[in-house]
Amino acid sequence: MNTASLDVLIVGAGAAGMMCALTAAQRGRSVLLLEHAPKLAEKIRISGGGRCNFTNLNARPDNYLSHNPHFCRSALARFTPQHFIAMLDRHGIGYHEKTLGQLFCNDGSEAIIAMLRSECDAAGVRWCMPCSVEKIERSDAFHVTTTRGKFRAAALVIATGGLSIPKIGATPFGYKVAEQFGIPMTRLKPGLVPLSFHPEEWAMYAGLSGVSVEAVVSFGKRSFRENLLFTHRGLSGPAILQISSYWEAGKPLSIDLLPDHDMQEIFAQQRGSKMLLGNFLAQYLPKRLAEIIATQWMENKPLNQYAQKELRALADKLKDWQITPTGTLGYSKAEVTCGGVDTHVLSSRTMECNDVPGLYFIGEVTDVTGQLGGYNFQWAWASGYAAGQAV
Repeated sequence: MNTASLDVLIVGAGAAGMMCALTAAQRGRSVLLLEHAPKLAEKIRISGGGRCNFTNLNARPDNYLSHNPHFCRSALARFTPQHFIAMLDRHGIGYHEKTLGQLFCNDGSEAIIAMLRSECDAAGVRWCMPCSVEKIERSDAFHVTTTRGKFRAAALVIATGGLSIPKIGATPFGYKVAEQFGIPMTRLKPGLVPLSFHPEEWAMYAGLSGVSVEAVVSFGKRSFRENLLFTHRGLSGPAILQISSYWEAGKPLSIDLLPDHDMQEIFAQQRGSKMLLGNFLAQYLPKRLAEIIATQWMENKPLNQYAQKELRALADKLKDWQITPTGTLGYSKAEVTCGGVDTHVLSSRTMECNDVPGLYFIGEVTDVTGQLGGYNFQWAWASGYAAGQAV
């Protein structure tokens, strides 16, 4: 079997891999993009309900979680949301802003995939898919044996993502490459994922499945104000997905169910009311949730029949409901993987391994995890561009 030689071999044709490929090829590098899945960029395809939340106008280092929090600064500064928007504009692809700076594609995620593919093709990127890597060796260069032949490359870029959503092809391949070359990893866990509770403890809330409320969910110093959704097994919705990346197992969350209201003040003013507690709370919360709180947290009786300290305690609980999840719904329901290749051993300017020249890690496989709302795609574009400029 002959070995084909090229400048850059990229494993993984997702968001980061394609951005790296087109950037490197535009610089005149010979680039081969390998992808083990039969369909291109499934994670882009399903994102944002098929509309692809491709970036966030507010993207900055604070929106990322990492054991090396300053690592992402350089790449994010050199490839901004505006750079990606300029590419969309060149291709005539429309987009719109939803809440909190989130940008979505008007024509659906297929338009983004087609744009990246056409940019790669125009720059002369070669494709090999479906194609799986069987062996990687390193001597004068990287020698990669695949199901479609052998390749020799001066630079090897790993853009294989994390463990989230295995049904669309997620594998631990990138972490195994890190292990092969003695590159340290940080602890992995599902991120942007619904939280579950013990069935017996959750029984009183299971009937609320489908009910949502705007709330502030906090863990440690992190708080997110967005919708919270009750499910049969626990809690979901944007506020919960956001906090899940920061939550530590065995510790409680704090939930403010009424962020716009001073319940101590409201109860003090209404103490003489003959209205049933459930009906009273239904003025501020979804009716089914108000009923559960009135009947399960308290006895559902008129406000004027409660002692002052009982209403004070209820007000405190509504503003600081402490609840401890038993776990998450795992990688099958997680949007991202927290943790990954330890960025202390990578160059923040180029994504190259300090101790293994020519080996690069980009995108989700690294220990850089964005919050919900387009931030993870922005990291894919930025880290892919940084490596593409350097390989």
